[in-house]
Amino acid sequence: MYKTRPFILCACLAALLLTTSQAQAQTAAQKFGRGLAGMTCGILELPGNIVKETQRQGPIGIPIGLAYGLGMTVTRELAGVYEFVTAPFPMPAGFRPILRPEYPWDYFR
Repeated sequence: MYKTRPFILCACLAALLLTTSQAQAQTAAQKFGRGLAGMTCGILELPGNIVKETQRQGPIGIPIGLAYGLGMTVTRELAGVYEFVTAPFPMPAGFRPILRPEYPWDYFR
C-alpha cells in the first residue's frame, strides 16, 4: 500500500498539469508535464504519425507514417528527458515546447 501512494500522487499531479489550457502562458510545471508525457508516452508517435500521414496522403501514408513514427518516437522520448531535466529553467525562452504537437496524444484530436 505504501509503495502505491507515490505512484498515485504522481499520476494525479501529472493529470492536473496536463489538463491546462493552451491559451495560457507556458510555465515550468507545464514543461515538466510535457517532459513526463514525452518520456512515458513517446510510443504514441507511431500511430499518431500514421494517422497524420494517412489523412494527408491517403493509403500511401501508412508506410510513410510508420517510418516517421519510428523516428519521432526516439525524438519525442529524448526531448521528453530534456524537458523533464531542464523544467526549472526557461530554455527555450518562455518555456516553449520543443516539438509540435506539444503532447504525443495531440495527433488524435
